[in-house]
Order: sequence, then structure tokens, then C-alpha cells
Amino acid sequence: MAGETRLIEGERAHYLRSVLRLRAGARLIVFNGEGGEFDAEAIAVSRREVMVKVGSWCDREAESPLNIALGLGIAKGERMDWAVQKAVELGVHSIHPLETRYSNVRLKGDKRQLKHQHWVRIAVAACEQCGRNRIPRIFSPQPLSDWIPSQKGGVMLDPEGAPWSNLRHPQSELALLIGPEGGLSSEEIHLARDHGFVGSRLGPRILRVETAVVAALSVAQSQWGDC
Repeated sequence: MAGETRLIEGERAHYLRSVLRLRAGARLIVFNGEGGEFDAEAIAVSRREVMVKVGSWCDREAESPLNIALGLGIAKGERMDWAVQKAVELGVHSIHPLETRYSNVRLKGDKRQLKHQHWVRIAVAACEQCGRNRIPRIFSPQPLSDWIPSQKGGVMLDPEGAPWSNLRHPQSELALLIGPEGGLSSEEIHLARDHGFVGSRLGPRILRVETAVVAALSVAQSQWGDC
């Protein structure tokens, strides 16, 4: 790839030209989402396209040593978008949007695929912003009852759970379950516990879903990951 010229189009070209005000001769970093990155130079900038010349390879990594699979109850609109964006910035390895009993969002037909594509675009943009060069996998929405058995236990946010400081070190992997705006039902909590999930709380206050995502991931990375 080094020495090649590549054409950037669509949303990425618009971002470079209109938001970053990129001009010919500007230096930038390009990556393919699978790790590592290249130096590059913009050699032509037009209204809809940016042509770059790819330079030297850099084997830089920005991933957390803690592999976090975030199971997230689907929230409404911007709250879900914000949660996905911040989860990517905070180093999750994968995001699993979950259909739960108290979810206020019901995705059917083409809406499921369109919403999934939308979250993937958010994840890519978040990687560009925060300097990650591996794009976390964003899974298609699935029922919580299907996702829980696929995990080997984990941590779920529960206002009645134990303090976070009481949790055991999860070694290299952590499944983190966070419910939607309405929380998890008692049946869903029991199902998670039956499959090895431990309930934990983040203080005496009830957090919005997007706040809970940031708080829980920050604590997990501080204690077990990026510390």
C-alpha cells in the first residue's frame, strides 16, 4: 500500500474538506481498521473527493489489553448513538445491541439493517477522532436472551448489586451488560445471573444509559484495562 495513491469519497471526503479544512499538501494518518496505520499526504482536494498518497507504515496499537464485549439494551435515537460513540472511544472490543423487555425501540425489517449500518458509521468516525486504528465490531441487534448464553458470565449493571470494588479481576475478557432506559426486567436479571453474570452498581444514583456506559467502561479500563 505504501507509495500508492488512494481516492477518498463520500462522508470521509466531506469531513476532511469541510470539517478539517484539509488542503493539498497536508499530512494525515490513514488506516484500514485492522491495526496499524500509514502516513499520508493529500495531493488533491476537490468538492467531493480527496486524493492521498500513502507513505510509510507504522505498527502502532491503541487497543486495551482488556477485551470488552458490551451488551447494550437499545436506547432511543441520540442516546444510543452517543453510547456507541463513547464506548468506542473508551476501547470496547465489540458492541452487541440488545432487544430487551423495556426497550423503547423496536426495529423490524429494513430498519434493523439501516440502524446497524448507522452505528457502524458512528464507530468508524469515533475511531478517527480518538486515534484507534482497529474498528470494534458492531453486531446486528439480537434478543438479550440469545446473547447472554453466548457469554461466559460477566458483569451487569444493577442498582441492587454489589459495589464495583468487590468485583474480581476478569483477566483478559469482560462481558458487560447494560440495560436500556427502562433498565432490565427481573426475569432478564435472573437469566443473566443463571449464566454467571454478577450484578454491580455504580453508586446510589440511577444513571441514564449513555452515562452508565461511560461510567462503567471508565471504571473497567481504569481497574483492569488501560491502567
